[in-house]
Amino acid sequence: MFDKLLIANRGEIACRVIETARKMGLGTVSVYSDADRGARHVEMADEAVNIGSAAPSESYLRGKAIIEAARATGAGAIHPGYGFLSENPDFVEAVEAAGLVFVGPSADAIRAMGLKDAAKALMEKADVPVVPGYHGVEQGDAHLAAEADRIGFPVLIKAVAGGGGKGMRKVTGSGDFADALESARAEARTAFGNDAVLVEKFVEKPRHIEVQVFGDGEKAVHLFERDCSMQRRHQKVIEEAPAPGMTDEMRSAMGAAAVRAAEAVGYAGAGTVEFIVDAS
Repeated sequence: MFDKLLIANRGEIACRVIETARKMGLGTVSVYSDADRGARHVEMADEAVNIGSAAPSESYLRGKAIIEAARATGAGAIHPGYGFLSENPDFVEAVEAAGLVFVGPSADAIRAMGLKDAAKALMEKADVPVVPGYHGVEQGDAHLAAEADRIGFPVLIKAVAGGGGKGMRKVTGSGDFADALESARAEARTAFGNDAVLVEKFVEKPRHIEVQVFGDGEKAVHLFERDCSMQRRHQKVIEEAPAPGMTDEMRSAMGAAAVRAAEAVGYAGAGTVEFIVDAS
């Protein structure tokens, strides 16, 4: 067990982790860029280490510098918060190779869920419901167009490495598919360095429901759901819990599916399983 924790993040998330660590009797180390020298998370921690200039690529995304800061201060574990390096499996492996504890899921779990096509295939094997669609390796234009016809319009083209709405296009008819595919691929290539896509049925009037899960690497539990349907530009604006209008049967089914999803990847730590739900 470690007695000192380095928080590889900034802002409110870092402050909350520091507060919790303090309640647990752990020493805390914050890291900061030149721009965040006077930030609250720097003042709150027992120790603070400068890791670079203002740009995240020169500070909070420098995994090697963060690991060196942990070693220099005697921290035995690194908490990534969210964003930055929290979903980088190479960073997880580097932390563990340095003899430190990564507070979060394993590198294998992150890789398993990192690409949408592989994640959907894994979830199907675990009997977790997914939106009907195509997530195969064949990426030819004609093949994808044929799959869209099979699924039935409207469909959604999604970058397999995407997030935040990038590399995503709604297509209402076959005549628009080629242009939408080209546009989605170009955006995905620029944003993620990967232009592979999947095609899935577009769910009309969807609800975005998330289930909170906690796992120990083998077993998992859920702490119920929240409705995140109110969004702007594919980003959540309001989260409401419990989800309004959710029946006991639906709540039970979604919770069980979320647990299966977490256990399928050997998830450790806190995580979220997101569902698209037909509003009907």
